[in-house]
Amino acid sequence: MNRIKGILFDLDGTLFDHRGAADAAITAWVARRFPGHPRLGEAAAIWAALEAPYLAMWQEGRCSVQEQRRLRLAALCDELALPVPGDLDAAYDAFATLYREHWAAFPDAAGALAELGGYTIGVLTNGTLPMQEAKVRAIGLAGLVGPVLTGEVLGGHFKPAPACYTGAAAALGLPPQEVLLVGDDLDNDVTGPAVTGMRSIWLDRLTAGPPPDGFPRITSLAELPPLVAR
Repeated sequence: MNRIKGILFDLDGTLFDHRGAADAAITAWVARRFPGHPRLGEAAAIWAALEAPYLAMWQEGRCSVQEQRRLRLAALCDELALPVPGDLDAAYDAFATLYREHWAAFPDAAGALAELGGYTIGVLTNGTLPMQEAKVRAIGLAGLVGPVLTGEVLGGHFKPAPACYTGAAAALGLPPQEVLLVGDDLDNDVTGPAVTGMRSIWLDRLTAGPPPDGFPRITSLAELPPLVAR
């Protein structure tokens, strides 16, 4: 088996606490506009459930990134029986401001990356490139990782498309067999890379259960450096 020379990290849910920031931001967004809303406690879960289908519309080329943001915010308002803002772009910008206020790396991210200094490191994410690059800088990880790679710079190929993984490995200057992908999403970060020969490790922060057969599982990035060393 080829020796691992490069490591790709997912960003949201792996290095960056996206869910914590998004939950806090959308809850505050609803609360500011509709104080005392009876379903305020459900806003975060509804917003999270809307994320994947609307991001998929953008990734598949069915709408622009700005359009999917408008549609998603309108869908949230419909679900909560709230009036849809007349200017959805401005409304989303207000949410985005709140989201940025809560940006944070997971506490185990910087230490693990520092211990892996002997490897070529990159970030492979399905988010928009400017946003994801801004996150890496804002949470203090820019000096610890190499390129931030997303479908926008990989020929329109997003995880779990095989061309996404092969393109990301090429961006590191390595074949897929010499690259390890670490992430929290079973389809995008664990089983998806396998068809290219890329190895993967599941970061199961929520202790959801055992991984698919043949894939290692960790619950903290602190477990990663010794595992890779073995």
